[in-house]
Amino acid sequence: MVETLLLATIFISFFCTFFVIPFWIRKASHENLVGKDMHKNDKRKIAEGGGVGVMFGFSIGVLLYLAINTFYFKRSDFLASIFAILTTLFIATMLGSIDDLLGWKKGLSKSMRIVMMLFAAIPLMAINAGESTLFGIDFGLFFPLFLIPLGIIGASTTFNFLAGYNGLEASQGILILSALSIVTFLTGNSWLSVIALCMVAALIAFYIFNKYPAKIFPGDTLTYPVGALIAVIAILGNIEKIAVFFFIPYILETILKLRGRLRKESFAKLNKDGSLEIPYNKIYGLEHLAIKILKRIKPSKKVYEPDVVYLINGFQILIIFLGFWIFII
Repeated sequence: MVETLLLATIFISFFCTFFVIPFWIRKASHENLVGKDMHKNDKRKIAEGGGVGVMFGFSIGVLLYLAINTFYFKRSDFLASIFAILTTLFIATMLGSIDDLLGWKKGLSKSMRIVMMLFAAIPLMAINAGESTLFGIDFGLFFPLFLIPLGIIGASTTFNFLAGYNGLEASQGILILSALSIVTFLTGNSWLSVIALCMVAALIAFYIFNKYPAKIFPGDTLTYPVGALIAVIAILGNIEKIAVFFFIPYILETILKLRGRLRKESFAKLNKDGSLEIPYNKIYGLEHLAIKILKRIKPSKKVYEPDVVYLINGFQILIIFLGFWIFII
């Protein structure tokens, strides 16, 4: 019975997202909240801001989980933590919505994003989330006042770096959060596993519409809250070390982006046949590195958008398996 009720919260996240996304596609298209698909020759207009539907499905699932615990099991465990999670993600979504509405080239400045994302960290700071001991060092008040906001800001903004290809952001979120749900279950924080799986279920529903060829883009309304949730689970589950390890692709992406002073885009150069080329003389993202590797190993020497996504996903899966081998086994 318990397993059935908990599974219901995950399935409701999937179905709510699955039914809301088509409505959002129509509404966003009608209101001209659209963006160009840069890796299609016709530069077709695609609905933006798909994270709205994902957050709707995720929130319904989490609130159902909260209701089941409160009214059926008569438990109020982790009540403050769950509301802190929701508040953090709502603030991150609101910030992402502002960026999406202004447009990805005219959005908030980098400094303004950091300042505003500080507000998303306040709920976790207020409940003094996690344990102040990290890597064997007791950070005391330094942990909630500095390390928590650093984690939220870092994860939410850098998760946005590895993006721009159909299905990439959603599939990466599915992989990392699925892995974290297993880790939290094994470490005795099964409630966090349910929270993570609610987002995984919502992302799977979204991926159906976002995979190549995409009918909807995630926008910052998805990347900011998903990145923030990764940090939140790491903090509340006290699994920061393995979470950082899982985040290696994004650390590498950040280093490559800094190489280009955060001005170089992840998009590729598009050929007439739909194949992709590296747009710069140097590598400024894992997406560019993936194209370079694929052009060397594919017999046809032709690299297409899904190929890039699958290779990056494969790298992420490898990192996840290494993380389990190093930290869990």
